[in-house]
Amino acid sequence: MNSETYLDFCFIKEASGNFATEIDKLLSDLFKDVRLNWYLDEKSIDGVDIVVAEVKGMSRWESEEETIEFIENHAKDTFWKYLQGYQMNVYMAKKGCNTCGTN
Repeated sequence: MNSETYLDFCFIKEASGNFATEIDKLLSDLFKDVRLNWYLDEKSIDGVDIVVAEVKGMSRWESEEETIEFIENHAKDTFWKYLQGYQMNVYMAKKGCNTCGTN
């Protein structure tokens, strides 16, 4: 069953430019078979590049724990090197509306 999935990641590294392009590639590789889309917001402040990634869409994950397990098993080393924070919410789809007795 599909779940609504919302993931926010904060990536940081020493300023060198084109960080959003690098993060887009990491996310494309990580989520290549998952129906997720993302928006990247890039900033450079005090010698560091910061990218905040807002990821959302439908996934087969049923919980945040299952999502974390997937990321731990599939993310590249650079994903972990740059990751400084995250927030995630996974909402399982419910069958029926409970008004007619079907679930």
